[in-house]
Amino acid sequence: MKRTKIIRIEWLLAAASAATLAAQASLPGNPTMGYILGPNDQIVVHALLVPEIPEKPIRIESDGSLNLPLVGRVDAGGLTARQLESAIAARLGVFVEHPQVSIDVAEQGSQPVSVLGAVKNPGVHQLRGPKSLVEVLSIAGGVEQDAGYIVRIERHTERGALPLAGATVDPTGQFSVAEVNLEDVMDGKHAAGALIVKPDDVITVPRARLVYVIGEVKRSGGFPMHEKRNISVLQALSLAEGLTRTAGMSGARVLRNNPDTGEREEIPINLKSIFDGKSPDPALLPEDILFVPNSMAKSSALRAVEAAIQMGTGVVIWK
Repeated sequence: MKRTKIIRIEWLLAAASAATLAAQASLPGNPTMGYILGPNDQIVVHALLVPEIPEKPIRIESDGSLNLPLVGRVDAGGLTARQLESAIAARLGVFVEHPQVSIDVAEQGSQPVSVLGAVKNPGVHQLRGPKSLVEVLSIAGGVEQDAGYIVRIERHTERGALPLAGATVDPTGQFSVAEVNLEDVMDGKHAAGALIVKPDDVITVPRARLVYVIGEVKRSGGFPMHEKRNISVLQALSLAEGLTRTAGMSGARVLRNNPDTGEREEIPINLKSIFDGKSPDPALLPEDILFVPNSMAKSSALRAVEAAIQMGTGVVIWK
């Protein structure tokens, strides 16, 4: 009789505990609600009256399975914590009457997304529930000031094609790829901003290409082009806050890499003629160097500047 009473009390305690756990799981914002388990997630299984199952983190294996004492191997990948609780309880029903099982997700590791490039916290981040592209960029700390004008999304084709206009499959056939305007995404003007990011997606925000303004200007250095594919000489000088009094306006040069020969070309620029409206305002391309010499400068000064750019020294990048 005493044994029966003890067991009955244990059942009552187990039922009360299970009711409490169920109530906690149903609370808004509970992290395990709706979360789909997968490889590399770590969970803690609480099985009342089953001391054989230790209450410590267990990692779900790469094939999505989980191996537990008494229970054996059970498929966890693709299930929610609630569904896995039911599966484990069904197995334990052979050994324990009315088994009570609850699961805590100790560490989420099955839903990685890579955010690279000009964001404040680049790297691999874990999705915790459905997240839009804008939300994922926010998780990565937001974009840097020198971010370019596009955001690139890559998705494994086995997860389906990206539902975006202009999405293509890369030459390997392994990824669906799309590029969209970053400013439109952040302003909510493009559907890509609401795109639900999937595990293993790769989000890249390239840094803006630079143009360099060096020499007799008030603020020399490299300037991000942001959404612009090219800027004019006068626009570049405006970013550099204009010329100094000693600038040699007729002796300016644009240094540009020739993609065919790999050599750097010098293009003469007459700033005075451009300022007077007698010559067109030429466009500068990414990585161009606009050099404004001193009115008394010699060609050696130009070579010194070119060498500094090639070595990456003495150049301030203005953001």
